[in-house]
Amino acid sequence: MKIVLASPNYPQPRGNTVTVERIAANLRRLGVQTEIISSTDEPVPSSLPTGDLVHGFHAHRFYKFIEQLAEPPRRYVVTMTGTDLNVDLFEPGKRQDVLACLRGAAAIHVFDEKAKAVLIEEAPEVEDKIYPIAQGNSEFSSARSPAQKEDGTFLFVLPAGIRKVKNVPTAIRMLEKLYARYPGLRLWLVGPVLEEAEGKLVEELVEQHKAWICYLGALPHPLMGPLYKEADVVLNTSLSEGQPAAILEAMGFGLPVLVSNIPGNSSIVVNEENGLLYSSEHEFLAYAELLMNNYEVRNKMGLKAKQHVAEHHSGTKEAEALFAIYRNILK
Repeated sequence: MKIVLASPNYPQPRGNTVTVERIAANLRRLGVQTEIISSTDEPVPSSLPTGDLVHGFHAHRFYKFIEQLAEPPRRYVVTMTGTDLNVDLFEPGKRQDVLACLRGAAAIHVFDEKAKAVLIEEAPEVEDKIYPIAQGNSEFSSARSPAQKEDGTFLFVLPAGIRKVKNVPTAIRMLEKLYARYPGLRLWLVGPVLEEAEGKLVEELVEQHKAWICYLGALPHPLMGPLYKEADVVLNTSLSEGQPAAILEAMGFGLPVLVSNIPGNSSIVVNEENGLLYSSEHEFLAYAELLMNNYEVRNKMGLKAKQHVAEHHSGTKEAEALFAIYRNILK
């Protein structure tokens, strides 16, 4: 069996790339041939690589891609990855394309039951082909971290591509208030600039606060594991998420996470158990200060986070579930 995996902006260091490469690697361990292509390259190829089935990631972008092919795939699986589910599905200019993609799919993969419920509400006709499969976690080598935390500091790490939906400037502005009281606070930003205007804004903020903020840019994914080991807390301040791979990775390292209370984050973080969910600046600051001042809370949450990921986010189980879907379709 050969599966062609179509991901937007591949191989740029984004969440979709991390997801598709992890799935491809674990499918290969099951004996499945895989080939990854980008669904956003220009010019669009006239045809797809040879394969038994196509698996697209991000419904809107995948649909716009296959629309331009001279020979669209006869059968395909689609994974809803985040903004397609939380934004595009409700945006008048994109909604019909998303719905057309879902109706044409042989199977629809979402990351959790909440996402399935949203799709059933918006497109009840596709209910029978929706499969909730939790994201698997990535594995990392023991490479050296590209940066080292200063002695006597408390380090927040925010892994995110720089674009508006990731809400990075808000993270800086909130932490600035804590830095005024805790001069040992540090923030590392990690990820590529994906929107030029947002990148310029973040660059200006980093320059203003260079005493305590470091922008590390885009790092190869294998180096993220060693980087997490330097962190005290990992942040996610996004306005929309599917199921953030970086937060799963951080939790897998036993790190406490402080994340915005949105569906993608709340699908993996149980507030005040295996992490912290905030809904306002006041909550963010209170939780961040709690983590800075209480080792016992950090340690307890980190242990529960690691246990949760080990129990519910196996990359092998993720690949096995997708393999079963492929086999069922190809029958």
